[in-house]
Amino acid sequence: MSRPKLPRKSTSIDMTAMCDVAFLLLSFFILTTKFKASEAITVTTPSSVASKVAPDKDFVLVTIDKDGKVFLSMDDVSKKEAIANALNSSKHLGIDVKAFKEAEFFGTSFSQLPQFLALPKEKRQGALLPGIPCKDSTNNEMVEWMQLVYNAYQGSQMKALLLKGDNNAKYPAFKNVIDAFKKNDFLKFQMITNPESVPQGTDLWIDAQKKGGSSKPE
Repeated sequence: MSRPKLPRKSTSIDMTAMCDVAFLLLSFFILTTKFKASEAITVTTPSSVASKVAPDKDFVLVTIDKDGKVFLSMDDVSKKEAIANALNSSKHLGIDVKAFKEAEFFGTSFSQLPQFLALPKEKRQGALLPGIPCKDSTNNEMVEWMQLVYNAYQGSQMKALLLKGDNNAKYPAFKNVIDAFKKNDFLKFQMITNPESVPQGTDLWIDAQKKGGSSKPE
């Protein structure tokens, strides 16, 4: 006796609910995404194979742009307050301490600091600022800045002194900044670079392979 044949019916799936969910997720990600703000100081760092990560707390950062202009930033608000008070006491600049604490970086001479702090945030761009005077040994205000930093950190620990330089910056700009470090007994600092893999076949690559097969140094 033959089996009865069941009629075949076409299969259809209602995708309406799935489309609704997809559009809801898309809307959610669009509305909650935070786009990266443009950097106030544009710097293209050189590449290196170093794998050490720079700290994101208790640091002092000196930045040198492609034109050799120098900028200083630090994350500790209490240290910035101490520096502002020291400047008002020693140079009688009349600095707005609150504005000084809120500033993301400093990029002008001591004499122009009050005017710099009065600028709206959108005008505090590296390309529009002269930078801290650091052209030669006779006019190197970075020596004083680093002295202020040294005094502010007395009795507490700075995790790292960071130097971030543009790949096209000239050597004299780096030399003058490093001279300011040395004159204030900052003998160790960390360069910020763009990390890349170790070139295959080099001694460093062979050593990394022996240690664990990684293309980056330990």
